[in-house]
Amino acid sequence: MHIVTKAKAIAFHAGLLVLTASPAAAQVTAIRAGRLIDPEAGTVTMNQIILIEGGRFQAIGPDVAIPPGAEVIDLSQLTVLPGLVDAHNHLALTYKAVPENNVYYLTYVLESTPLRAIQAASNGIQMLSAGFTIVRDMGNNGNYADTALRIAIEQGWIPGPMIVNSGIIIGGMGGQFWPTPEMAMDKNIVYPEYLDADTPDEIVKAVRQNALFGATVIKICVDCKPWGYSVDDIKLFIDEAGRAGLKVEGHVQTVDGARRAIEAGIWSIAHGGGLTDEMHKLMAKKGIWRAGTETPLTLVGHTTEGRYERTVAGLRNAYENNVPLTFSTDADYYIPGMTRGEVAIEFIETWKAAGIPNVDILRAMTTNGYLVSETENTRGPIRAGLAADLIAVGGNPLESIDALRDVQFVMKDGVVFKQNGVMTPEKFFHGGPVNGWNIR
Repeated sequence: MHIVTKAKAIAFHAGLLVLTASPAAAQVTAIRAGRLIDPEAGTVTMNQIILIEGGRFQAIGPDVAIPPGAEVIDLSQLTVLPGLVDAHNHLALTYKAVPENNVYYLTYVLESTPLRAIQAASNGIQMLSAGFTIVRDMGNNGNYADTALRIAIEQGWIPGPMIVNSGIIIGGMGGQFWPTPEMAMDKNIVYPEYLDADTPDEIVKAVRQNALFGATVIKICVDCKPWGYSVDDIKLFIDEAGRAGLKVEGHVQTVDGARRAIEAGIWSIAHGGGLTDEMHKLMAKKGIWRAGTETPLTLVGHTTEGRYERTVAGLRNAYENNVPLTFSTDADYYIPGMTRGEVAIEFIETWKAAGIPNVDILRAMTTNGYLVSETENTRGPIRAGLAADLIAVGGNPLESIDALRDVQFVMKDGVVFKQNGVMTPEKFFHGGPVNGWNIR
């Protein structure tokens, strides 16, 4: 991973609210795209001009006039496409063989929230370098490190993907842990990784707490305990989250948990262990998103051959049943020699093994990612009026999805982050918030 930076003095205005765009965003930029992919349509057009101003796409077409003085970026030898989406990651969690022996419960004990927030910033940069311009960060972020990351990126302090963050995962007492009485009752070790919510009042309060502290999606443990949440409980989560304009994703482990979540009308289901053919048919009927987190066998130590075979079969069955699919990794660990973005891209191996066509893998990584993130009208597609996010690769991912392993160019909000395979993020770093001050 290459980074080029240079010292730069940056002036900014002090005040309660600053809404001026950065100078880089005001520059008119014209991109010459040799090939331009529309993932939704599954088509490629040749020799297109993409005009960008004020951080947004202004015009796209073969005959778009390039204004005098515009910065021209020549990607005529590359394939240009919209940015990628990881619909389930944990940027502030990085468990490791040393010292935790890949036991992520110990990470919570060993690493403070401030340290994990710094890791999240680094992981976000690594994801952006790999072409991911949107990441749904689904909990396990200590004490709201995910909110801090989202705000820092939005304000312009650091580069990174757009973050859709869940805040603290909500579950019955103990969350995904089985704590001792001392751990649970005295709130030692387990917390703040999970918010306890076992009664209707606690459910409402937990949703409101996450919304108050900056969550933009709500995540719940549907069946992390044998009793789990009932259909009525999940409906209460959905209703309360809806009052704040938020959707609900459910961590699901069992068939019964999946059935309850589907009956309640949850927005998305994380993990595929409880998703049978019957559940997939119900999800397809209701249009419930599947964030299956399909770990590939090539990430040694993070799945087994038997589990991988079940994962591939489950993904194939979901595809055959027309379940709405997202590219979701659950990549929350360190693989020596790989960036977080490279770990995430490796998950295409499972999709290939499931026999899913390249065009549909790419749709899951782009179009469906925008839909599950609810950004399709603001960010994602290369369309006039939307935020100017795009990437470029040497090959054609419609012919070989592995072309996504070598992202040569990344633009976010009209600012070049990576060019010729080298990160040049200096324009993203500022001495103060350049995109407006907002603490939520």
